Amino acid sequence: MNALSRTGWAIIIIVIVLIAIGGGYWWYASSQQGGKGATTTTKKPVKVAVLFDVGGRGDLSFNDMAYLGAQRAAKDLGVEVKYLTPKSTSDMIPLLKQLASSKQYKILVLIGFLWTDALNKTADQFPDQKFALIDSTTGVTRPNEVDILFREQEVGALIGVIASGMAYELNGSTIGAVAGMSIPPLWKFHIGYLFGAKYFEMKTNKTVNFLWQYTGTFGDPQKGYQTATQLLQQGAKVLYGLAGLTHIGMFDAVIDWNEKGYGKALAIGEDASQEWYNPKYIPVSGAKRVDVAVYTAIKMAVQGPWKGGIHTLGLKEGGVGIWDLDGVRYFAQIAYNESKTKLTPDQIVNIVKQQREKYIKPYVWNIVHELEQKIKSGQIVFKTPLTEDEYNSIIQQLQQGNLNAALAKGHV
Repeated sequence: MNALSRTGWAIIIIVIVLIAIGGGYWWYASSQQGGKGATTTTKKPVKVAVLFDVGGRGDLSFNDMAYLGAQRAAKDLGVEVKYLTPKSTSDMIPLLKQLASSKQYKILVLIGFLWTDALNKTADQFPDQKFALIDSTTGVTRPNEVDILFREQEVGALIGVIASGMAYELNGSTIGAVAGMSIPPLWKFHIGYLFGAKYFEMKTNKTVNFLWQYTGTFGDPQKGYQTATQLLQQGAKVLYGLAGLTHIGMFDAVIDWNEKGYGKALAIGEDASQEWYNPKYIPVSGAKRVDVAVYTAIKMAVQGPWKGGIHTLGLKEGGVGIWDLDGVRYFAQIAYNESKTKLTPDQIVNIVKQQREKYIKPYVWNIVHELEQKIKSGQIVFKTPLTEDEYNSIIQQLQQGNLNAALAKGHV
């Protein structure tokens, strides 16, 4: 009886061991096959939200660049992106509170200066929610907030040199800009663009007349058309678009000015490469890599390291610059794929190349590269005005020929 008991227990133990071994093998095989076992659960993707400014998608510029950056993050980082556009600035605070309260999103990425006040009134209420403000700062350092700014003066200065040179190739000496709202990023563009014009004067002894006009909006192409037409009537040969969707109207005004025989003029795009819109009359665009800023913010939140505070992007970091022909081709391909242009990317690139050779002479590029090197090396550093009065003071001194008034470091 005792022997039978010992035998019975031995059999039971052997069975238990076999079951354990079998179960371990099943778990191992299951894990090697991508977790197809019955108990495997699918990991949900991390969610992020991108909140455009009130202009929304379709501006072919600022907001569309933000979208590209988020799409790249979705592809590279595997995040799920939700896109939202407030109807007005009064909708911003309720929208932020709603999204932060849901606790669904790893980060809320806010595009543009208009979000500044809303974020300032919301961020402290949700300390566990990460926020990124692109192209502005709340002026408050918070552990749950990053502000990514651009040194717009740097790209503006290069464009100022190029615009001045193009104006002379068009037998004129006046350049202008159709700007959006009087806000800090545009103050910096204004300072840089005027600095570039004055730098061109200093290097060539050729006088440049300078026009700058705020439209008060980033979403009104008709206003852009009207403003551009007025500047063209004042003798502007080159117009720089700094108004988002509004300056699409500026492009149309320049096209009509040429096609209707009123005179010769050229336009310059900004943020995205916008040459594809009409490469015959838009031979160059400044780059403001909102896409890089958005991608950077999402990556910081998802992969780390996360560090609250202000981060700036300029020429040295590849955050601003002038779109090369590869960039022109990239955006031309997108436009072609979306049936926004009938020209192929090859055709657009060829036209842009011809127009640049015709209107941007080697001596102009030499000035541009010299100035670019001074900026990248830190030999000169632009001031960032903290108030509108300081901004206006810098502009007044630049107009009087004092280039150093725009610099926090170095001199020319």
